[in-house]
Amino acid sequence: MATSVDIPTQDGVADAYLAHPDDGAAHPAVLLYMDAFGLRPRLSEMADRLVAAGYTVLVPNVFYRHGRAPVVDLPDFIDDDARPGLFGQLVPLIQGLTPEAADRDADAYLSWLAACPQASGGPIGVTGYCMGARLALRVAGSHPDRVAAAAGFHGGRLATDTPDSPHLLADRITAELYFGHADQDPSLPPEQIERLEKALTEAGVRHRAEVYAGAGHGYTMADTTVFDPQATERHWTALLDLLGRNLPA
Repeated sequence: MATSVDIPTQDGVADAYLAHPDDGAAHPAVLLYMDAFGLRPRLSEMADRLVAAGYTVLVPNVFYRHGRAPVVDLPDFIDDDARPGLFGQLVPLIQGLTPEAADRDADAYLSWLAACPQASGGPIGVTGYCMGARLALRVAGSHPDRVAAAAGFHGGRLATDTPDSPHLLADRITAELYFGHADQDPSLPPEQIERLEKALTEAGVRHRAEVYAGAGHGYTMADTTVFDPQATERHWTALLDLLGRNLPA
């Protein structure tokens, strides 16, 4: 069962997609952070697959400060010709979502899930894609008491040399983490993969990180030219294993 919901935040109202099993019971919650292209049918499809595995899933429009989804007009299929124009509109929105704003939003999303009758109480799982992987890592570090498992796929800028890089929260994380990096991803070069691995290992975080050979940035997104079915199924196996260990459905 799926519906659109509105979530009050400190900065306004975030629209979101909520999906849950249609059995009248409460289920473990998963917060799914979108990629840069935003809340759209592909993200709903991915949420629905988690629902089929027994989870209640919330997918917020993290660009809500700029309007309800879709914040920018998207074609049904995002090909290489469409990307430059879309990113011209999206980059300012991405840059405007500061770590401080993301943390305030996470407070709102987690509080809303705690009160959601379709979500069982206790810690939640988080998964994120592209820029959403960075948000997933942040929320695992900023809300360690609420997050039991967090995953990121084809994430970018996870371990930069800036003072607000999300990998610097490693010593606060108690969740188990999994990362499925895209091969030869310019938004996450090898030095950042190494920096992330070092930070998580030194902090004693339970984690596993894999580079999906041959998979490009955005490999889970079936509405784009970089979609990789094999890598996507590998991601589902890893994600459901992670959730199953920490949040049995």
